[in-house]
Parts: sequence; C-alpha cells; structure tokens
Amino acid sequence: MSTRTPLMLEIATGDPRPINRQIVDGVRRHIASGELAVGAALPSVRGLALQLSINPNTVAKAYSELTAEGWLESRPGLGVFVAPPRQRLSDEERERRLDDAIQRFVSDVIGLDYPAAAIAARLEKELEQLRRTQA
Repeated sequence: MSTRTPLMLEIATGDPRPINRQIVDGVRRHIASGELAVGAALPSVRGLALQLSINPNTVAKAYSELTAEGWLESRPGLGVFVAPPRQRLSDEERERRLDDAIQRFVSDVIGLDYPAAAIAARLEKELEQLRRTQA
C-alpha cells in the first residue's frame, strides 16, 4: 500500500476564490513545481477535509475537477494519485485560460502602481524559481 503524501494547502478566508478553486490551484501548483511527483498518493477526501476543516464535498469537487483535467487519477479502492503528464487541454483551451489568467493578474496588479518593467521582472523571477524546482 502506498504512503499518502502530505498535502500542504492553506485555505485563505479572505481569498475571493471559492475554497474548491483554492484546492485545485494549490494541487496544480504542487504538481507543476514537482513537489507532488507522478504516482504520489494524495490524502483521502475525508482526510484532506479534516486537515483543512472544510466540508468533504468541497474536496471531492476539487479532486473531481483535477481528475477530469488529467492532473489526478482515481484508482478504485486505492485512492487518488498524481497522473502521468500529458497535454491536459487543447491548444485553444490553453490559450483561452492563459488570456483569462493574464487578465485577472493585470486587474489585480494595476492598482498597485508598479511600473510594467518591475511587474515583468517579478513575474520572471517567480517563473524561474518554479523552473528550478522542477529541474
């Protein structure tokens, strides 16, 4: 039987995203950064719900979305595991989601009154850190 990988997620009550979206985003980030390796067993729905003090249905909804997108795979009787990498979305969908993410990002940072070059440099730094953790 595989050992469950602890899932260090933090739910922010002040975050405008719903809790299931915070879980989805957090798991994606852990997988993309390599913190969760292919084949890693995630906590059970009940286990993660207890850890985060949230409703199990919220975790089930997040796991279901991640499974539908190909990030996770469910093995009946065994649990939920990180799926092998594959192109999870069509090129058109990837482009649409990138556009949406950029629009949200710009909307969030526009009021901070930073020069565009400073924002781009910070973004590049974050992406570089992510690349280093994946290597």
